[in-house]
Amino acid sequence: MGLPMSRRLCEAGHTVHVWNRSRDKAERAVAFGATVHDTAAQAAAQADVLITMLENGDIVEQVMFDQGTAQAMPQGAVHIDMSSIKPAQARDHAARLQAMGLHHLDAPVSGGTIGAEQGTLAIMAGGDADVFTRMQPVFAAMGRSTHVGPSGAGQLAKLANQMIVGITIGAVAEALLLCEKGGADMAKVKEAITGGFADSRILQVHGQRMVERDFAPRARMSVQLKDMRNALSTAEQIGFTAPITGLFEQLYASGIEHGMTDLDHSGLFVELARRNGMS
Repeated sequence: MGLPMSRRLCEAGHTVHVWNRSRDKAERAVAFGATVHDTAAQAAAQADVLITMLENGDIVEQVMFDQGTAQAMPQGAVHIDMSSIKPAQARDHAARLQAMGLHHLDAPVSGGTIGAEQGTLAIMAGGDADVFTRMQPVFAAMGRSTHVGPSGAGQLAKLANQMIVGITIGAVAEALLLCEKGGADMAKVKEAITGGFADSRILQVHGQRMVERDFAPRARMSVQLKDMRNALSTAEQIGFTAPITGLFEQLYASGIEHGMTDLDHSGLFVELARRNGMS
């Protein structure tokens, strides 16, 4: 995700400094005009706006605070965390940065690599509304942004997104497998219900991957499971019962237990096929 996002920022005229723990990945952004640094702190020292796109909240904390990145940021700079992390972690990071004289927005995204490449990401932002408004030129280079509330609200919106995505992938997979088991042509079934109430982007994108048995990872099963577990953890913290999400957490976990860790999250289809004795 970071590479196409940095390209979009460069093409929009922003001066971009990049870091990745795998330097060769960061160096691919040089072709777009970005400057590569050896550490995140070195990159942050050059920036009025720092964007992180990392795997989880623990890694965000390590990079920002344990590696001295936040301490290297100029006073008044803005940290936009576009990673998908727990809302409680986002609120904690915001408070710690505020105490250091820095601003924070939690702004996770939806749209995947395709959305990042096309600049059409859906960006869900939590934090101060004035800071969000000031960051519009940055967000506009990457997609469509919406301010959804105070710190942590962006991550709540992303959890909602991931709950809907993960659950709908399961619904599409189970329905298509039922049709195949019963003797119907999966591809034709997908075509037949296109345009009806059951149509969705999940049906069109992930359903097509299921038809083609193309489970090369775009968003991995392991990441989807992480998001489902973050949703359940957050639900428990606020006293909310989420039985449907709980069921799908178990299904994704079962798929990973059966060796599907690195499949695309549409690979839940493979786990459901396995349960039904289908290849």
